[in-house]
Amino acid sequence: MKKFLVKPGKKVNLAKYDPADKSASSSFKDKDMQDLAALSERLDKLQDVFYASGKHKLLIVLQGMDTSGKDGTIRHVFNSVDPLGVRVASFKAPTEEEKKHDFLWRIHRQAPAGGEIAIFNRSHYEDVLITRVHGWIDARECKRRYKHINAFEKMLADDDTVILKFYLHISMEEQKQRLEERLANPDKQWKFRLGDLEERKHWDDYMAAYEDALTATSTDWAPWYVVPSDSKTNRNLFISRVLVRTLERLKLSYPAPEENLEGVVVE
Repeated sequence: MKKFLVKPGKKVNLAKYDPADKSASSSFKDKDMQDLAALSERLDKLQDVFYASGKHKLLIVLQGMDTSGKDGTIRHVFNSVDPLGVRVASFKAPTEEEKKHDFLWRIHRQAPAGGEIAIFNRSHYEDVLITRVHGWIDARECKRRYKHINAFEKMLADDDTVILKFYLHISMEEQKQRLEERLANPDKQWKFRLGDLEERKHWDDYMAAYEDALTATSTDWAPWYVVPSDSKTNRNLFISRVLVRTLERLKLSYPAPEENLEGVVVE
């Protein structure tokens, strides 16, 4: 998966990443489902000791175009973990109160605590993506925000926060199919917004904005992964493997009991 890791200082060209790539999955659906189940079980155990130790925090950032699978990733990758130690934060248009503060104010309040996994379903990167595409900020302000984001994430990392950022990379054709599926399914129409079609018209501008953001903010302490996401199974396997590998590298263990339990009998 190293080829999908954006190296710090590397200029990103999303055209070189195939959103239909399935290298994280096999050619057999049953094998993929077995692998996902095994990864899910392993993630559950790792998250349990992660929560118990309370030493580190984990921040997961999910970004991508509409229908790229942010909700699906959360639903399928984290379906077996203890909800006590996992929290999802979604960032929509800022409220009037939030507009009175700097753009990272509302973000910092949602950063994970010790032993907690926080998942940002969209994030502070909205403030250098949609704002840039629609001309609400200029290039100079955008670069200034990149610097603030890098400094903010470095501060979190210095405070024992592990940061993983995933750009869910889908093709324009795949988005079309998923939007059509939402429109055709009465149970999914609630997800459909006419505004999604307006944003779709800016596809090329969004790709350029994402390339700039990934280039400017993939760092050693907060790396970006470009996740091929036309295949939902490939997406889930990819992210699950990165999470498991990252938590395993922490080499965590359960904390010692607060008191000497030798000889204690429960009657």
